[in-house]
Amino acid sequence: MTEMPRLSDPLEFASDNTSPAHPAVIEALARANAGPAASYGADAIMEGLRDRVRAIFEAPEAAVYLVATGTAANALALATHCPPWGAVYCHRNAHVEEDECGAPEFFTGGSKLVLIDGDHARMTPGGLDRALRFTARAGVHNVQRGMLTLTNATENGTVYSPAEVAALTALAGARGLPCHMDGARFANALVSAGCTPAEMTWKAGIDVLSFGGTKNGLLGVEAVVLFDPARAWEFELRRKRAGHLVSKHRYLSAQMAAYLEGDLWLANAAAANRAAARLSRGIAAVPGARLDHPTQANAVFAAFPRAAHRRATEAGAHYYFWPADQPAEGPDDEPLSCRLVCSWNTTDAAVDRMIRLIAG
Repeated sequence: MTEMPRLSDPLEFASDNTSPAHPAVIEALARANAGPAASYGADAIMEGLRDRVRAIFEAPEAAVYLVATGTAANALALATHCPPWGAVYCHRNAHVEEDECGAPEFFTGGSKLVLIDGDHARMTPGGLDRALRFTARAGVHNVQRGMLTLTNATENGTVYSPAEVAALTALAGARGLPCHMDGARFANALVSAGCTPAEMTWKAGIDVLSFGGTKNGLLGVEAVVLFDPARAWEFELRRKRAGHLVSKHRYLSAQMAAYLEGDLWLANAAAANRAAARLSRGIAAVPGARLDHPTQANAVFAAFPRAAHRRATEAGAHYYFWPADQPAEGPDDEPLSCRLVCSWNTTDAAVDRMIRLIAG
């Protein structure tokens, strides 16, 4: 495997989107760039990739498609499974609710996002059951039950186990509703849970997966895996109509193929998770600091005094206050909450320096 770059151990914790592409991915793109190749997904790399994804997920009939962004993956997956008059059940902090500029509603033609609470960005069966019972209570006058979407790993850095996923999909399935998983950080969730891709998805009741790669070492590719191939043609039409059928598709295929080669996707996720666990332990040991959510994947949500934030940012650390509207000015000892995200190339040296800055 190609050695990961160190990049002088920057204090970069703003997002896993800020990390570079893995060298193996760049090398794969260079190889794919030699000579002509069929366009629009008919390239030879995609043919082999489709078989590889099916093998990884133990799903020989699955339909596999690539798009350039996570928002496109989510919005197209939802649109393919939910009618305009349907409710999409999601957590209040779900990416489809907070960070996609209405794309799910737009691509579905008007589906309503029904928001469900739950600690640490995890939906509970009780919360979902109440929402399901409340929906369509007045027949034609109400939005109808449409589908369920879960994010794994969640927006608060926590992870649903396969059993927790199955408990939620069972409630949706009992009413005939399809289930989607937003897996922008699917690899991080999988490594954390210690299960197989199949156990986390279709064996737990998931019908369609947004399988992320951009946050985990790719330049910009997400896969959509439909475990029910009956919806494949509709997805293809929606992808084209939305402007997400890439002509020089081989450059998407090459990235995703490199991602899966030799389980690079799992190695990258494991490295990011280890860095986050190290950072989490270090912050938890600092007097006056606390963890706001359990650290189960590659994101640390923590609070520490304003003076510590000042030290870190003055030293060049990049990360976000969480929520973003906390005042930068105020008492030095007032704790402010933040999000620190580790990437596949986050080093122990960067983590340890960040901990020292927080501790003072």
